[in-house]
Amino acid sequence: MDMFVLIAATVITAATPLLLAALGELVVERSGVLNLGIEGMMLIGAVTGFAVTFTTGQPALGILAAALAGTVLALIFAVLTLTLMANQVATGLALTIFGVGLSALLGAGFVGHPIAPLPKLSLPVLTGLPVVGPLVFGQDALVYFSVAMTFGVAWFLKRSRAGLILRAVGESAESAHSIGHPVMLVRYLACLFGGAMAGLAGAFLSLSYTPLWIEGMTAGRGWIALALVVFGSWRPWRVLLGAYLFGGVTILQLHAQGIAGIDIPSQVFTMLPYLATIAVLVIIAAGPWRGRLQAPAALGKPFRPSV
Repeated sequence: MDMFVLIAATVITAATPLLLAALGELVVERSGVLNLGIEGMMLIGAVTGFAVTFTTGQPALGILAAALAGTVLALIFAVLTLTLMANQVATGLALTIFGVGLSALLGAGFVGHPIAPLPKLSLPVLTGLPVVGPLVFGQDALVYFSVAMTFGVAWFLKRSRAGLILRAVGESAESAHSIGHPVMLVRYLACLFGGAMAGLAGAFLSLSYTPLWIEGMTAGRGWIALALVVFGSWRPWRVLLGAYLFGGVTILQLHAQGIAGIDIPSQVFTMLPYLATIAVLVIIAAGPWRGRLQAPAALGKPFRPSV
């Protein structure tokens, strides 16, 4: 039972950065914008959150700084793609490359300096409950925030007027503009939200998952988050399920490497999360679920308001 609790707890921590980044990208794509720069924004959030926390000793400041750093990079992307009409795919890839290089430069002086991880919630009675206690009442603030944001994003898209406008913009920007909705403002705000969530995902990696800074520590998680949005067919609850599924695959490969008697190179196990991502996307694209993806109709299409 103790082993089960340990594995389940590690699955939760492995899934949290994927969930945070994927929820942000989901909102961005529901507005009709495709941002492939999640990996770069996560890295900038990770190094900024770690640097501020290491310097000030205040994790809350580090988390806020990471969200702000991701927002700044998302603002750069939004200006280039929405105002200057640059290609969204090329700009997103450039943003990732820029984030990888800038994070390595900014974090050069922080390599090898560990910090205390984010404090866990500790309730005297509830945390001590068997199985449920450490899993439900023994996580840090960003884990609870990721689940709360799943509720929030689902309610926003389904129940709020602003969410309805955002979905309308993502389906047909021209139609939404013709009835008076501020398409550009909606897309700008969606991009900023996605950047903040990616920054928080990066902060979780450097402040909780592995509380230290390592160059390139996202290790492709930004791309998995992109795949999760498609896997979840742009639905928050399906994205939550996918994040925990892929988090489980990540932890599975770590435990598989420790099993004695398996004569398989460790690199094969390391590839498992990414192979699972490719396999799932291929199955979705080629199987009977293809028609249920329901991608936003205006996804990736540029829009310029008519004069």
